[in-house]
Amino acid sequence: MFPRPFIGALAFAAAFAAVNAARAFDAQYPDWKGQWARTGDARWDPSKPRDLGQGAPLTAEYQKIYEDNLADQKQGGQGTDPTYTCIPEGMPRAMNVIMPMEIITTPKLTYLIIEYFNMWRRVYTDGRDWRKDAEPSFLGYSIGKWIDRDGDGRYDALAIETRAFKGPRVFDPSGIPLHADNQTVVQELIYLDGKDPNLLHDRVTTIDHALTRPWAVDKIYRRNRNPAWVEFVCAEHNDHIRIGSADYFRSADGLLMPTRKGQAPPDLKYFDAAGK
Repeated sequence: MFPRPFIGALAFAAAFAAVNAARAFDAQYPDWKGQWARTGDARWDPSKPRDLGQGAPLTAEYQKIYEDNLADQKQGGQGTDPTYTCIPEGMPRAMNVIMPMEIITTPKLTYLIIEYFNMWRRVYTDGRDWRKDAEPSFLGYSIGKWIDRDGDGRYDALAIETRAFKGPRVFDPSGIPLHADNQTVVQELIYLDGKDPNLLHDRVTTIDHALTRPWAVDKIYRRNRNPAWVEFVCAEHNDHIRIGSADYFRSADGLLMPTRKGQAPPDLKYFDAAGK
């Protein structure tokens, strides 16, 4: 049995080694601690006007889908935006960061945790290759690589590529569509602003068969170093109801109501006729 002083010395040495390892890790990776909130609104390209003003490089087929979607939204419908039923936003739309984001960096895995829809992105930075059996998901499967862009021995950017999606997904609340084949590839470069360390850039490039070319936008987030986190549960108080291919709403008194003028009620074939 080891004497107590020897055991105490071992514990001190282990703690000292852990502190040094943490310091070495912090010295190698960028400081992205804190809470990151989007700047601007939820337009996909924050530098351009909303809706058709976004100038999305859509194919003729998907431009028609988008315009029909806008017309439906104008009439009170949801268009192509599926999230009103609490389907997660998915990628790349998740990086609109409707509610704040936290970034947690570890040597082999970086987490991008977004409060909205409780979305957790896992970015693998362990040098792995693409998995052929990756399960398709709304957020996709992400592989990243740390980059030292200025050669000072410290990483200052994270390059990410994300694949393996399922849908439906759109770019933003206006319903800019992504292709139904879900073969989207999203490439990102995340880095701190060169003048303001409390601004974070995400240069997002989307490659998708609904687009005539890759579409690149610059998403910018502002840091809060003393954050308060608020839980968001989409299903709570969600009064949207989808029956068949139609959308309805639950009124304040708990009854089914239309979402637009002249909307027919749903098919009640599984219910007994009134009065029987």
